[in-house]
Amino acid sequence: MKKLSIIIPVYNEEMLVAETLKRVEELCLPKEIIKEVVVVNDASTDKTKEVLTKIQKEYKFKLINHSINQGKGKAVMTGMQSATGDYIVIQDADLEYHPKDILKLLTPVLEGQAEVVYGTRLRRLPNIKKEENHSLFLLHFLGNRSLSLMTSILYGTWLTDMETCYKLFPKKALDSFVIHARGFEFEPEITAKLLKNGYKIIEVSISTTPRGYDEGKKLNTITDGIKALTALLKYRFVN
Repeated sequence: MKKLSIIIPVYNEEMLVAETLKRVEELCLPKEIIKEVVVVNDASTDKTKEVLTKIQKEYKFKLINHSINQGKGKAVMTGMQSATGDYIVIQDADLEYHPKDILKLLTPVLEGQAEVVYGTRLRRLPNIKKEENHSLFLLHFLGNRSLSLMTSILYGTWLTDMETCYKLFPKKALDSFVIHARGFEFEPEITAKLLKNGYKIIEVSISTTPRGYDEGKKLNTITDGIKALTALLKYRFVN
């Protein structure tokens, strides 16, 4: 590995995106690895674009602005198409994931143990907040567990957290398949296609700071869960 591209899809994160970029900037990689940061603003309707334009003077990153909102999956694909790294890792802009954990994903690759590494949040019970929507966090946890189990059954490999944002994989893998997802169904589609193309996925434990739906969480457990399940079933049998 010579260069790592960190892809950051962003939609309406004016309050958090600057801190995310600060943390990514402060991430110290092994000296032999070059860090490339690609930010894709998915036509945010708040001041995200203005914030990103301003902090480009302080932090080094490539900024791509979508003219219309196309969904997280499409934003990630735009970033990956622009990336020049040997490996790619995805970083959300909502501070749920701390970039310091990217080092945990890198270690198995640098040690030659695997080419694809996922950061799992689900080797432990979820940190469910004691608030009105705590049942939604539990529903999300159970939904993710179920989707991960379905992935394991359909594709013959054990995964605990298929829906994790933190996915690190070689860019060359994208030469073997096309990603069609526009929204959160990106997660099961790329997982399915990596596995079908012979890539072994190993998991490393990471920590997260879940945010509530009242704080801007965008994933809808039921509707996005149905889409994810449909994608898992679909891509088990078609390309």
